[in-house]
Amino acid sequence: MSAIRLLVLGAVRQHGRAHGYQVRNDLEYWGAHEWSNAKPGSIYHALKQLAKQGLLHAHEVAPSTVGGPPRTEYEITDPGTEEFFRLLRAALTSYDQQMDVKSAAIGFLVELPRAEAVALLKERTRGIDQWRASVTEHYIPEDGPEQLGHIGEIMNLWIHTADAEAAWTQGLIARIEGGAYTFAGEGEPFVGVLADGVENPYATGERHPGDAR
Repeated sequence: MSAIRLLVLGAVRQHGRAHGYQVRNDLEYWGAHEWSNAKPGSIYHALKQLAKQGLLHAHEVAPSTVGGPPRTEYEITDPGTEEFFRLLRAALTSYDQQMDVKSAAIGFLVELPRAEAVALLKERTRGIDQWRASVTEHYIPEDGPEQLGHIGEIMNLWIHTADAEAAWTQGLIARIEGGAYTFAGEGEPFVGVLADGVENPYATGERHPGDAR
């Protein structure tokens, strides 16, 4: 799974309607350019591709009174919303996703009802447990990595990573079940996007031709 599709669909959905530079600005505000492939070129390319696929609707907006080319504003469609939630649920339950996909999913976790978020995360922990059990049929962590020579360090890394994933996920489940955060249907959500015209303190400042479109 590519994180960029989830990130772009989610960013547009949070705005309701947004032009490409707003989407880029939001993703840089979240630091997504540091932990994913959400660079300007890939963001603008994703917007166009998602529009071609019918997941976003492109609105051409008249140029401003001060001049410049017309900008395109994007709005998520019903199929786009379905795809967003499909990607989100898959990313939350599949523990072996790349870190950028996991991070994107956590960023949109509260778009789900609380009970569903907990259920998906519990499914994630079951997957981790099953994977760990299959690995430990051939490798006993308590015996240390040396049992397989230096190659055992690979297995050691996998086991430690899985254990850390499981512990973190269990902690997140406990926090959510304890009432942390505002989930879908519970009231005013946390605002994770910048209002139009607000300066982004985390912007890269890198210029891209797509910024003006």
